[in-house]
Amino acid sequence: MQYRCLVAAALLALAACAALDPRTRQFVAVDALLAEAAQAVRAAPAEQKAALTRAERAFVGEASPANRLHLAILLASLPDPLHDDARAAELLEPLANPGDPGYGRFAAWLASQVAEHARLSRELERAGRERQLGEKERDKREEALRQQLEALRGIERGIQEREDRLRRRDK
Repeated sequence: MQYRCLVAAALLALAACAALDPRTRQFVAVDALLAEAAQAVRAAPAEQKAALTRAERAFVGEASPANRLHLAILLASLPDPLHDDARAAELLEPLANPGDPGYGRFAAWLASQVAEHARLSRELERAGRERQLGEKERDKREEALRQQLEALRGIERGIQEREDRLRRRDK
């Protein structure tokens, strides 16, 4: 009986230690922030804007790591025009620490995702510009070829007209 009480007391003490660990609170807070962000992403645009506004107000009111992370998560996950990689990266920079469990590790991971998204966006824009330039060059080549073809047709008409005049003279 004493053994069971001792085991129960040890488990209770272990649970109490886990509950008092600040990292545990951070894990729970990160989970709640992700749940709210997932809900905001699926919401209507007006509700998305309202969620972002609430997060901005909370951050302005108290620039805590949780409020900073909350705002960064929304800025990184909401669709355009609310999406802002640069601002999200700026907010995550002070928090990002892969060696710090909780906010730090998640902020580091999210910062890497935001940086990758920004890189891919820049690459997509560059590819779009290159495609437009390629299309312009193709259009110019097509126009030049049309002009050359028209010039050749004119030369051909001129040759045929000369041949017709020579035939009429010979008759």
